[in-house]
Amino acid sequence: MTLPFIPYGRHLVDDDDITAVIEVLRSDWLTTGPRVAEFEAAVAAFSGARFAVAVANGTAALHAVMHAIGIGPGDEVIVPAMTFAATANAVLFQGGMPVFADVDPDTLLVDPADVEKKITSRTRAIVPVDYAGQPCDYDVLHEISVRHDLVLVADACHALGAEYKGKRAGSLADLTVFSFHPVKHITTGEGGMVVTDDAELAERMRCFRNHGISTDHRQREMQGTWYYEMQELGYNYRITDIQCALGLSQLKKLPAWLAKRRELAQMYDDLLGETTFSPLSKRPDVGHAYHLYVGRMLEGVDRKMVFQYMRGHGIGVNVHYLPVYLHPYYRQTLGTAPGLCPTAEELYERILTLPLHQAMEETDVSRTVMLLKEALKSAGPV
Repeated sequence: MTLPFIPYGRHLVDDDDITAVIEVLRSDWLTTGPRVAEFEAAVAAFSGARFAVAVANGTAALHAVMHAIGIGPGDEVIVPAMTFAATANAVLFQGGMPVFADVDPDTLLVDPADVEKKITSRTRAIVPVDYAGQPCDYDVLHEISVRHDLVLVADACHALGAEYKGKRAGSLADLTVFSFHPVKHITTGEGGMVVTDDAELAERMRCFRNHGISTDHRQREMQGTWYYEMQELGYNYRITDIQCALGLSQLKKLPAWLAKRRELAQMYDDLLGETTFSPLSKRPDVGHAYHLYVGRMLEGVDRKMVFQYMRGHGIGVNVHYLPVYLHPYYRQTLGTAPGLCPTAEELYERILTLPLHQAMEETDVSRTVMLLKEALKSAGPV
């Protein structure tokens, strides 16, 4: 019997989610309707922020933030080397320059000391990434940002529901970005959101997501007017009521799903034990959201061999991430090269992401670890 493939991440949709979406499909509003505001309010309340702005995806959320804080040509924004390309791309969208900081070798979170070294007179913002679902050291990063008069933007696309010293992701920075891609904790299909306590920034992002127009269709319907003004150059980054209905339904399940992810991660920790694969360290003052379960192999282990063995046996391992500045676009356009962030580069060669999502069972973890141990035996160290 062929066992089912276990992807590294996957959505989980049930009948309640489907019913919520069907209700919207039968309503008068498929987009820019009441579900958008309801979803924004629910995520803001959950994360401890005053305002929320929902957009088409996490990348759009990052772009909206860069626009709202006024990033433009000549401005620098410090981002981690170890992240998805969108974190840095959003800076480029606005004509700014991403500056890459190295990461801590035990957590792959951005190294605050290296962040401070990279600050110049042109630096406008710092964008720490809560890699794998673990919050960064926000006390230190906040102190750095205040001392240098910088905007602190949390890329928490991995970390919805995570906590740092008792405070939830969403209340730890000036602005926080979430993603609702299907591999994340909850999904809207595609979707993203920015939360903040700053009313002016929230309003700028609402305008930006709607072509730079001051009101949306539903607002004009409620006001009984046809008139609108385009106040600045924006994008169509709107999210639909269909998506937000799904998000509202999924958000109700998030606490249970976070608990499930943490239980599975603990099981991985326990079963991996004495192997040549060591999980990333977990800080004692955080509530890890475990978007990803990432570990490091010993030097000399053939990762490609392990990857191919696991995939060949139905385990959807992955690698997160190639340091952004090593992508061909960055090397060709910005002239970046190896040696910029040595820790990120060295760890990239050894990390592997194991499957972890709320649709998994304990038997899936056991099967993954058993096969990983087999793969490690044949893959080195050499």
